[in-house]
Amino acid sequence: MLAPLIEHLQQSLNILQKQDIQAAAHALRSRATPALAQEIPNGDDCAAIPDGDGYLLLAAEGMSPTFLQRDPWFAGWCAVMVNVSDVAAMGGWPMALVDAIWSESADASQAVWAGMTAAAQTYGVPIVGGHSNCSSPYPALAAAILGRAETLITSFAAKPGDVLLVVMDLRGQFYQDYPFWNAATETEPARLRGDLALLPQIAQAGLCCAGKDISMGGIAGTLLMLMETSGVGAVLELDALPKPEWVPWEKWLTCFPSFGYLLAVSPNHVAAVSDVFQAREISCAQAGRVLEDPQVYLQMAGDRQPFWNLKDHPLTGFSHS
Repeated sequence: MLAPLIEHLQQSLNILQKQDIQAAAHALRSRATPALAQEIPNGDDCAAIPDGDGYLLLAAEGMSPTFLQRDPWFAGWCAVMVNVSDVAAMGGWPMALVDAIWSESADASQAVWAGMTAAAQTYGVPIVGGHSNCSSPYPALAAAILGRAETLITSFAAKPGDVLLVVMDLRGQFYQDYPFWNAATETEPARLRGDLALLPQIAQAGLCCAGKDISMGGIAGTLLMLMETSGVGAVLELDALPKPEWVPWEKWLTCFPSFGYLLAVSPNHVAAVSDVFQAREISCAQAGRVLEDPQVYLQMAGDRQPFWNLKDHPLTGFSHS
């Protein structure tokens, strides 16, 4: 069972499309950049810019044109949600959003605006500016976010011996036929905001300094990205992951949850971190360990098999080195 699953994951577009990031990694390595950019490592969920006694967090997301055309309201919602999740993943609070929206007419943009403003109100993050074009030959949407963190959770800090915690709100369902586990669009805003506040809470308490939000690559793809940026490997124990019985592993491991984070936590902090999430009825599963060698394994029913060799086959091209 494990070998066919690994073969499927290795061919999953949700994971392989992360290789597009290598173009950015190559461009930034091969060209001179300003001094500030050299001080801020690329490959994290947000750029963490030192600012006084904390950090400004800056991130951006673009929506797929096909997705935007098919479901403009949900694309607008996701443009906000994914940015908010990126800020939380680094132990921060979102402050404000800007957007760039291109449409064929003002009327054609209304569903996108409805989705963005609904999400902005739900998460309590204002849209404060951006760029609009209502005479475009095609629709396009991107959004950027500014946040702030006092103590960082970063993709560059996973260490051998850390325990992998998969944190996910399981109180949801798949959104239509998308690979998206939705525990957000019909949830009370106060609960969503309170849940997101748990990430800066554990960061400031010194309970976790390494992690990443589970993105379109799913648990499997996010694990590869986190291990690559930290320059380490891991074993993911599938038996420890909660999963709806009716959902096949290949779908569950590559789906994008509305609230999902992969954390690498020191063993002596695992219980405290788990208690924080479980107190709000959020699943927090101990699902493996970080290894020194940059090789990622999957394990099920005592069978451990190699999934990805990050030393020989980088995924994004961004690493601790």
